[in-house]
Amino acid sequence: MLDGVIDLRLAPMAAVTNAPFRLVARECGAGPLTSEEIDARALLAANARTSELTRFLPEEHPIAMQLLGADPDALAEAARRLEAAGADAIDLNMGCPVAKIVAKGQGAALMRDPLGAALVLRTMRKAIGVGFTIKIRGGWDDRTVNAVEIARIAASEGVDAITVHPRTRSQQFSGVAPWEIITRVVDAVAIPVVGNGDVRSRADAAAMVDATGCAAVMVGRGALGAPWIFRAAEASRDEQARIIRRHAALIETHLSPLTALLQLKKHLAWYARGFPGAAKLRETLFGLETPAAVQDAFWSVW
Repeated sequence: MLDGVIDLRLAPMAAVTNAPFRLVARECGAGPLTSEEIDARALLAANARTSELTRFLPEEHPIAMQLLGADPDALAEAARRLEAAGADAIDLNMGCPVAKIVAKGQGAALMRDPLGAALVLRTMRKAIGVGFTIKIRGGWDDRTVNAVEIARIAASEGVDAITVHPRTRSQQFSGVAPWEIITRVVDAVAIPVVGNGDVRSRADAAAMVDATGCAAVMVGRGALGAPWIFRAAEASRDEQARIIRRHAALIETHLSPLTALLQLKKHLAWYARGFPGAAKLRETLFGLETPAAVQDAFWSVW
């Protein structure tokens, strides 16, 4: 496979894939973007923090808004509102493994009830005219690896594409992602399947496409501290520095001061991974109180 033709996308990650990071990924070559998860009920209640999550920059199109929830009607109404606000697609989170999320029947818990999931998908599909996608896991646990079943249901209910992270909910992010589950989903449905899991380089992405036949590859943790993974050509150290400065500037421009400070600390700590003394730098960064001090500390070791 020619490396340059891989459709590489940034995976949605809570408290990480905000507008500045998404735009940096897009500028590095990432394909269609997806927001971090948006709680449907909180959106309908006009929760201020949730409303902030729905904001995106014009340069981010095409972008999908990812919804989190379990109630079909609430999800449908939230999807309608996001479509009206300019979302190019709606994505349903059916893969989040976090305990407080699945305890509400949301995220990966939706995969435990295929009939209930079918109702959710049918209701949401009828509510919107834009693209509708879902992100799933391999299943709930080793005894219920049902990604293929859920994918077939999704296709029959009019879902346009499916992203598959093949680990089960019980695996969280441990062990090796069993890419063969992605292959099974690709073979089971006619709609596009996006692969996700254990991709930390473009070579990994090419290997996933070759191994599974997936139409695109979504990169999550592999993009943290390395958004240049989306570039067709390797980024030089000077280019990496430019990207980091661009990211920092976007954070300070588009996020509230408190959020910007936290995001700078998190992302610069990721950018510093592999540096000599990276652990000490991380400790230093998180003890600082201004964006300028955080950036000064980072660039003093870059």
